[in-house]
Amino acid sequence: MVAGAGEGGSAAVGEDPEGAPAVRRAGARAARRAPTASGHVPAGGPPGTARTTSRDVARRVGVSQATVSLVLGDKWRGRVSERTAEAVRGAARELGYRPNLAARSLRLGRTRTALLVVPALTTEYFARVYTGAAQVAADHGFGVVLYPSPEGIGPARDPFDSARASLDGVIASSMAAEALAAVRGGGLPLVMLDSDPADTATTATVNLDIAGGMRQVAEHLLALGHREVTHLAADVDSWTFRERARALARAFGAVSGARVRTAPTALSVDAARQVAERALSAADRRPTALVCDDDILAAGACKAARRLGLRVPEDVSVTGFDDLALASALEPELTTVRLPAEEVGARGMTALLDLLEGRPADGAELPVELLVRGSTAAPGR
Repeated sequence: MVAGAGEGGSAAVGEDPEGAPAVRRAGARAARRAPTASGHVPAGGPPGTARTTSRDVARRVGVSQATVSLVLGDKWRGRVSERTAEAVRGAARELGYRPNLAARSLRLGRTRTALLVVPALTTEYFARVYTGAAQVAADHGFGVVLYPSPEGIGPARDPFDSARASLDGVIASSMAAEALAAVRGGGLPLVMLDSDPADTATTATVNLDIAGGMRQVAEHLLALGHREVTHLAADVDSWTFRERARALARAFGAVSGARVRTAPTALSVDAARQVAERALSAADRRPTALVCDDDILAAGACKAARRLGLRVPEDVSVTGFDDLALASALEPELTTVRLPAEEVGARGMTALLDLLEGRPADGAELPVELLVRGSTAAPGR
């Protein structure tokens, strides 16, 4: 045991936040007797023998408990360096330290809980959004409650009647926007993901460059020589899908002789297969490419081509959107737009934290990337 301020903690409260020599010495001694991350145990002893405390984190980094409190309470800006803050967060994760959220909630009048509302977890996209949000939340002593729509794709039921009093804020996908009527104007900060930035009822938005992604798809197909394409458009009333349709129509509309036909479809492989079969069996001009609003629809389009005896991409090109694991499992691998889902979740949680602290949220769009793979080629190759 280390005597004095390092162990008792009383002297640490008045120290400079970056830590005092006594605490640094205590940290060095604690580090010598505790294994490191790749075999480290909490400074209090082997796993299960004692609950890790903020004092253990302070020892590991060589700072005061006050500094640990500032960092994990997200009050460190302007008082603690970025490097020290990251070291504290890393040590907290390494040691498995979790702040006493109940006590902190009573002290601050906050629950340190955010609600993440998504339409469904039927693809890994929203699971990755949750992963990104949960990581940022954990770094700041917050928890994230996940609320997927019981109906799957489409509006979720209102989850707020019983939960509103126990939340600090809400992060929500635009695809579950109708579930949010109860929270709009109710005082809770609301961060919308992939949502209309002109919506005045939203406190902040986190958007991908959706239009830019679809524009990249269109430019790729046009450069290959495609002039007759069918858009397998998700039959979901959501800003993100409207944005995709507008961007595709604008890009093809700017090229003489180019045309886009729209074929709405439910968000499932089988629904997309049926719609794609009808499009590819048209008596007049058959499309040379199928542009799909996501990778699941693209899988259905590929299946339709095979059933009709058409080859991808020799007879018809197919593009997706999202870059799910499915995209590289298809043969040929799918040309698609990669969306940084974890970064979307992380940015959403960061925006909520900024709003709670009275700071403006970062409204910059996140970039997306077209990945050209084997499912696209020049028409009639």
